[in-house]
Amino acid sequence: MTICVFGAGSIGCYVGGRLAASGAPVTFVGRASMQEQVSGGIRLSGRDGRTLCVTPEFTTDPAVVSDADLVIVTVKSGANKQVAEQLRPLLATDSVVLNLQNGLHGGADLRAGLPGHRVVTGMVGFNVVRDGASFQQTTAGEIMAATDPMWVRYAGVFAAAGVPVEQRSDMEAVLRAKLLLNLNNAINALSGLPLRAELEDRDFRRCLSLAQGEALRVMGASKPAPAKLTPVSPGVMARALRLPDFLFRRLGGKVLAIDPTARSSMADDLVAGRPTEVDWINGAVVDLAREAGADAPVNARLVALVHDAERAIHPQWTGAELYAQLATAAKVVD
Repeated sequence: MTICVFGAGSIGCYVGGRLAASGAPVTFVGRASMQEQVSGGIRLSGRDGRTLCVTPEFTTDPAVVSDADLVIVTVKSGANKQVAEQLRPLLATDSVVLNLQNGLHGGADLRAGLPGHRVVTGMVGFNVVRDGASFQQTTAGEIMAATDPMWVRYAGVFAAAGVPVEQRSDMEAVLRAKLLLNLNNAINALSGLPLRAELEDRDFRRCLSLAQGEALRVMGASKPAPAKLTPVSPGVMARALRLPDFLFRRLGGKVLAIDPTARSSMADDLVAGRPTEVDWINGAVVDLAREAGADAPVNARLVALVHDAERAIHPQWTGAELYAQLATAAKVVD
């Protein structure tokens, strides 16, 4: 079998790198800047403490997907239509596409743009931090993907690489649950802090509680309910985030079990001057609310603030400042 990682950024290089390090034939397609960074090899650090090194076969030419049995798409969700246009004339008729992206509709967008091809929806449940050519998994979690016959061939390959896939028959519910977790990406990006330091600040946690509580109310207007991906249910977690620091450290210790260097991908994008995925994360909540004839002022405000930050307008906020913005949007009175 041959595997191609299309849009190889932090997640793509880490997952593809683990596959390549285990002996799977993997080709990476990505930006010229990434190609230059990893040309001398990549270093992969897992949560198990093991470090692997591999020299990737990396190119900027999308034509290599024509030889791939499995194409793993790891671009940002907003690029799916463009990616589908690139892949459509190149994919072999029996190639399988696995999308590993944030947001609710990545697989659907690719499926619509690639008629006649098998597109399997997946998501990555862990965070990866990049430092040059080093990629570190900084949180626990695993890959989840829709149940599909293709896993008869590929499940063992992913498991042998240390990135096992949990097959799920409820991927829409899984994606909704992952979206709730990803709502923190915007807050983390606006904080300018590592994830653990941000979540240790009660005001930032209250911001996330407002965003998640609003999303849960919006999701309640349609099915399915979000899956339970953490030890506590999404609703309980949204309430627990408001607890004082000493109680949250005691009750939410697993939430804080994050490498102290970890940041959200949205924070990395702001620092690098790249467009963010905020329209496909917090903006997805706004879209769901609109479909239900409602509104989502907290997440709409986060979308606007991140877009301001992309233009270098107030790119960093304290917890108290940001909470005041979101509480005003939600008309919350403490």
